[in-house]
Amino acid sequence: MSSTLQITLIKSTIGKTKKHRDIVAGLGLSRLNQTVTRPDSPEVQGMINKVGHMLKVTK
Repeated sequence: MSSTLQITLIKSTIGKTKKHRDIVAGLGLSRLNQTVTRPDSPEVQGMINKVGHMLKVTK
């Protein structure tokens, strides 16, 4: 069984670059304090590394 990550958007995307907004949308986040569950895969880890300053990640 693969592990999953709980990802919460804690900072607004207002004023951020289009690339950062696209990454946040790609993770499935659209509102502040919204939480999604994603698999712990290299693709998701790469997205988290790019916009980690805007996210809260728990296992």
